Amino acid sequence: MANAVWFISYKLKKGASVPDFLLASEKCNNEVLSKKKGFISWKVLVDGNTWVDLVTWETVDDAKNAEKSGDSNPVAEKFYSFIDFKSLKHQLFSVEKSY
Repeated sequence: MANAVWFISYKLKKGASVPDFLLASEKCNNEVLSKKKGFISWKVLVDGNTWVDLVTWETVDDAKNAEKSGDSNPVAEKFYSFIDFKSLKHQLFSVEKSY
């Protein structure tokens, strides 16, 4: 089965602290996302004021199940609090080929 990748682009809320955001993302990775079935990795990318999360999963089903399960815990909520949700775009890609 092919891996799957979440491609999530967004901007931070006006005035958000980048060091605090990165700390919150690391904590969210360590305590929430990395515990999900099929999780492989999470890369946080930035270009100017556009941020991208590339989250790799073992399968498309793992990615969909992780998304459905939601995270109403304080660690995830803290991470989400930095994001301007009006700017968020989320896509799920199946990996066709890796080199």
